[in-house]
Amino acid sequence: MKPKFKVQLLEEANEFLNGLSEKARDKIIYNIRKSQVVNDNQLFKKLNENVWEFRTLHNKVKYRLFAFWDKTDKIETVVISTHGIEKKTKKTPKNEIKKTERIMKEYFDAKK
Repeated sequence: MKPKFKVQLLEEANEFLNGLSEKARDKIIYNIRKSQVVNDNQLFKKLNENVWEFRTLHNKVKYRLFAFWDKTDKIETVVISTHGIEKKTKKTPKNEIKKTERIMKEYFDAKK
């Protein structure tokens, strides 16, 4: 199956993944790849108009990688993952969403 979008990890997202155990990292990467071919809210969920999250549950720990869409290239859609957290509460922390929005603005400003 052909992926619906490409995923690009920014430096902070890469650092987050590299700081995890190999099994946790492998599960997150597996879920990201799976979300590229299937629509599943448990794997990739919209948080607001611009911010999405890749979701993984591994050994009772909830991992979240925040992301946004870049559709400026008419040929290929890219999902940019900004950073990740271990989610400890029911609600996604608002400051993490704001951080993603700030990084998104910087990304598109730099692209112009």
